[in-house]
Amino acid sequence: MKCYCKSKKEFSECCEPFLSGDKKATSALELMRSRYSAYVLGDGHYIVNTASKEARFEDNIALIAEYARSVNWLGLEIVKAEKNIVEFKAYYEDSEGLHVQHERSNFTFEDDIWLYKDGKLFNSKIERNILCPCQSGKKYKKCCNKAS
Repeated sequence: MKCYCKSKKEFSECCEPFLSGDKKATSALELMRSRYSAYVLGDGHYIVNTASKEARFEDNIALIAEYARSVNWLGLEIVKAEKNIVEFKAYYEDSEGLHVQHERSNFTFEDDIWLYKDGKLFNSKIERNILCPCQSGKKYKKCCNKAS
């Protein structure tokens, strides 16, 4: 099975070793990809445990898992990756339609592991000329955008 993070690698060779605890992320980008896969799988523990101490809210594990399972995650697009920063777009569908979460995330390397620190959200819309996140193979403007 291909990985949820759209790396084109097999899940077992990409994000699964991070989610299972068999491997630690060696970069902010690896951690970002594995956190996206955790959202797809509704793994609130992984999301919380890969956040920095300042951003770690263990009381929110159930809320995070509930939110993650309440939407249909469609894909991840890495816009730009630097050493400590990853800008991405995560496409998802809920009862109101298709959406994009566009964020520039900051990561920190603490105690020999990469952790999510914080992020800036952008008010982005799905671009009309991209392939539709529903994975129909059509452009968004000729697919799900027509329903809007």
